[in-house]
Amino acid sequence: MLKKKYIRIEIKAASAVEAEMLIAALSENNFYAFEQENNLLNAYVNEEDFDEQKLKEILPLQTYFTKNIIEEENWNQQWERGIEPVIVNEFAAIRPAFSKPINNVKFDLVITPKMSFGTGHHATTFLMVELMQEINFENKTVIDFGTGTAVLAILAEKCGASKVIAVDYDEWSIENAKENIEANHCKNINLKQQDNLSGIEEADVVLGNINLNVLTNECSSISSLLKPGSLLLVSGFLFSDEKEIEHIFKQKDLVKRKIKPRGEWLAILFEKL
Repeated sequence: MLKKKYIRIEIKAASAVEAEMLIAALSENNFYAFEQENNLLNAYVNEEDFDEQKLKEILPLQTYFTKNIIEEENWNQQWERGIEPVIVNEFAAIRPAFSKPINNVKFDLVITPKMSFGTGHHATTFLMVELMQEINFENKTVIDFGTGTAVLAILAEKCGASKVIAVDYDEWSIENAKENIEANHCKNINLKQQDNLSGIEEADVVLGNINLNVLTNECSSISSLLKPGSLLLVSGFLFSDEKEIEHIFKQKDLVKRKIKPRGEWLAILFEKL
């Protein structure tokens, strides 16, 4: 069986802020895994989804980039060379399996990434975890739309959710999510491989660490799964998108209850009226 291949684009942006804005733009064009250090950015995409002309249209003029083809197993090798645990207050730690347990947090999550987005190193995942600390998940039904590594689904179960439906369209993400769910001894997470929310039951909480385009396209489906008093927690977009996101969901009777920024990124907690 041929190994799946990925494209890694190495970009030197003008600044760290520009790199974050590029992540937002690239995540809306099939790129779904990123490594950022100041203004240096590595962006990953499935080989079959890569469009070099589209990439050149997204990048500012005179932006230098290099392209490398990598095979799937190289991803873990890269992370193991330098990945550090992410600690969100005293609430949760997110660490790879090869890292030592972290004892001074409420939840110590083992998340070993492959080509899935969601290790806590990116600001949006960090923001989602931080705001999840303020939600009562006890005996609730939760949907994690765009689950990636399943880190948010796993945390929801650890927080007391009785049922978690984790949805992602990418086969590699689903396989990675299965491994992480097993590593964290979760029993109440149901994985679904699909790119929309059709056929999904109503939930008390919907989590969506996804990009602006998906939120816009799926806002009606998301709203239909929420009853009055249910919560929607979303991230994956820039601080500058706040008004647009708020307007989209206000039309669906979802009112903004809390926002939390981190750099150029933002997470918003909504409640269904």
